Amino acid sequence: MPTDLLARDFKSDQEVRWCPGCGDYAILSAVQGFMPELGIARENIVFVSGIGCSSRFPYYMNTYGMHSIHGRAPAIATGLAVTRPELSVWVVTGDGDALSIGGNHLIHALRRNVNLKILLFNNRIYGLTKGQYSPTSEVGKITKSTPMGSLDAPFNPVSLAIGAEASFVARTVDSDRKHLTEVLRQASAHQGTALIEIYQNCNIFNDGAFEALKDKQQAQESVIRLEHGRPIRLGAGDSKGVVRDPATGELEVVELSEGNEGRVLVHDARSASPATAFALSRLADPQTLHHTPIGVFRDVERPVYDTTMADQLEEAVARNGKGDLASVLAGSDAWSR
Repeated sequence: MPTDLLARDFKSDQEVRWCPGCGDYAILSAVQGFMPELGIARENIVFVSGIGCSSRFPYYMNTYGMHSIHGRAPAIATGLAVTRPELSVWVVTGDGDALSIGGNHLIHALRRNVNLKILLFNNRIYGLTKGQYSPTSEVGKITKSTPMGSLDAPFNPVSLAIGAEASFVARTVDSDRKHLTEVLRQASAHQGTALIEIYQNCNIFNDGAFEALKDKQQAQESVIRLEHGRPIRLGAGDSKGVVRDPATGELEVVELSEGNEGRVLVHDARSASPATAFALSRLADPQTLHHTPIGVFRDVERPVYDTTMADQLEEAVARNGKGDLASVLAGSDAWSR
């Protein structure tokens, strides 16, 4: 097992070609800096991407990689992961690539629980095609393709993933390297599909989209940091907390006092039920991002598709011996004139 790899060993010889100031640079640097922690040889790591600005990522990693086709990265990565279980397979995708043309591929990878790590860069805009609204753009977003404002209700990628029974779901921010690295660390240790939504700034077509989460003063009131086993608090001096309304069962953010401090929710990312994780994903205002949780929402054990498929194949061979591919393709319903 290689233990002497450094961040520079994961930098390819390709010129990094994103717009100056793009949040992708920060994510790339964080991933390259984290990779040595895996203790895995570079030839056993693969990055698969679709189409979009984020999908240039494999060119810049000194590992194996594939710049695939629009929206299909999870499907291609699934084939690789189940046939080569010794590999560490990572998917890099964007909000347009993953949630528009690639929506079905994403949710089926999540529900199957394939051993993949999916990095979903969300800048709430189409960047590569020059600034059209995307599936995560807020209602009323004025872009080249929506000059009077978008009418579409945006996807919430974390809610979508939890609804698809994902076993690991997290959210982080491009500019918070420490937090991003910690989330990568937890995702890499997870067996099964891990989806990380990364809020990423597009300074050309959607600059400042996440300013409420990055500005120090605004972030105190806007960001809810989720840590397993810790009370969910926010605000200056942790003056606010997330509680469950006893009448409706819904979660809400309240000012804390002696009378309600005991009601503050303790985050349980490992709860078998996805209900609270889903409720946390709905706290953020989709327009202003006020009360946005970041961190690991869910981290649970489920059967891993790669393992269960390998077990099934092994059982089939034990029962019937090696299969005959030609007879399988022909099947029992074949006929000839």
